[in-house]
Amino acid sequence: MSQSDVRLRGIKKSYGKVDVIHGIDLDIEPGEFTVFVGPSGCGKTTLLRMIAGLEEISSGDLMIAGERVNDLPPVKRGLAMVFQSYALYPHKTVYENMAFGLRIAKVPKAEIDRRVKNASEILQITDYLDRLPKALSGGQRQRVAIGRAIVRDPNVFLFDEPLSNLDAALRTKMRVELATLHRRLGSTMIYVTHDQVEAMTLADKIVVLKDGRVEQVGRPLDLYNKPATLFVAGFIGSPQMNFIKGDFAGRLNAHTVGLRPENLKAMAGGAIKGILKHSERLGNETFAYVQAGELGEITARMDGTLALEPGAAIELGFAQEHLFLFDAAGQRIDK
Repeated sequence: MSQSDVRLRGIKKSYGKVDVIHGIDLDIEPGEFTVFVGPSGCGKTTLLRMIAGLEEISSGDLMIAGERVNDLPPVKRGLAMVFQSYALYPHKTVYENMAFGLRIAKVPKAEIDRRVKNASEILQITDYLDRLPKALSGGQRQRVAIGRAIVRDPNVFLFDEPLSNLDAALRTKMRVELATLHRRLGSTMIYVTHDQVEAMTLADKIVVLKDGRVEQVGRPLDLYNKPATLFVAGFIGSPQMNFIKGDFAGRLNAHTVGLRPENLKAMAGGAIKGILKHSERLGNETFAYVQAGELGEITARMDGTLALEPGAAIELGFAQEHLFLFDAAGQRIDK
């Protein structure tokens, strides 16, 4: 499979007088799995569509494999895109759906057959080649959409929230399959999602976006362990990081203190004292929601054996090294 680097230099997007993408600079290396993540409206899909050539770039330079491609149509950019909606032809078989783009490009019949069968083996859909999309499950349809991209042998794969239509169990399975596919193909992949779990589990590099700007770029565990801003700290990690202000933060010379739920332990004499408001028992773990007076509501990720009932007193302890400190502008303070 081919692989190319993608470079964004000062990329902006405006609709009239409204700016939605604000001068993004980004390097995506050959063979890298990069995930754009952020809440709805942050600009991640718009940025992906600009790379694809489906949205015009207002200013800046987009380079793919060293070539400026701002003015090239999508078909000339060496990309293949997998959409959220699958976008399969309902009246064509799986084979015909995967082969259609190659036929339009006048690829020889024998080469089409080789590519389709190779992709179907990679995705384990060989037995479904004669079926129509209506006879497939959601996961199988998504594999066909990915297969249609693979047969084009693109320089870069683009994925626009491809798993959002699947149920939770199938999303987990497809995440594993996508990660395995990336290792097997070694291709450059750019993936858009609002799901930080997908970002953490799939990415070589995560790009966190907020209001059309890049908040932070880094490897998944770097963003988890060293979030640059309050926004990134709250977005990466599940359940969300606890944020504490007031006197508690002031004593640590910070505007806001962050503490991840998984770093809290139920213990006698713990610094955080409160009343258990609610607990979610998931078997191997329990999420405890604790009303902790002036500290507000605190979430703790506890062992699944937690036996307390709502209304019970609880004390939570933590290690000082697990505290994150932020200033009034939301920037992390190095300890």
